[in-house]
Amino acid sequence: MASNLEFVEYVCEQVAPCGGVRYRKMFGDYMVYVNDKPLLLLCDNTVYAKRLEVLRALLSENELGVPYDGAKPHYILDADNAEQLQAVVNILEPLTALPKRRKKKA
Repeated sequence: MASNLEFVEYVCEQVAPCGGVRYRKMFGDYMVYVNDKPLLLLCDNTVYAKRLEVLRALLSENELGVPYDGAKPHYILDADNAEQLQAVVNILEPLTALPKRRKKKA
């Protein structure tokens, strides 16, 4: 079951103070970008953040889950906790590289 658009827009509103927010449908679910950097994964109306060392102290109490088959465990974030969502985004945004542009095939 994919995330519904209302949920996606709600999560984007929660992190809007962190910068330019947009979302993109990917593989039936959504990726949330902040300042054009892919930071949050939305699958089945659940918010996931990559399980990185820099987030361990902040998210040590959060559950872990697998957003899709074959994925590594990610932190599960509470979509209603704007403070935590913004903290995660503010930590990840400066550490995340902009995606490389793909060359168009001729």
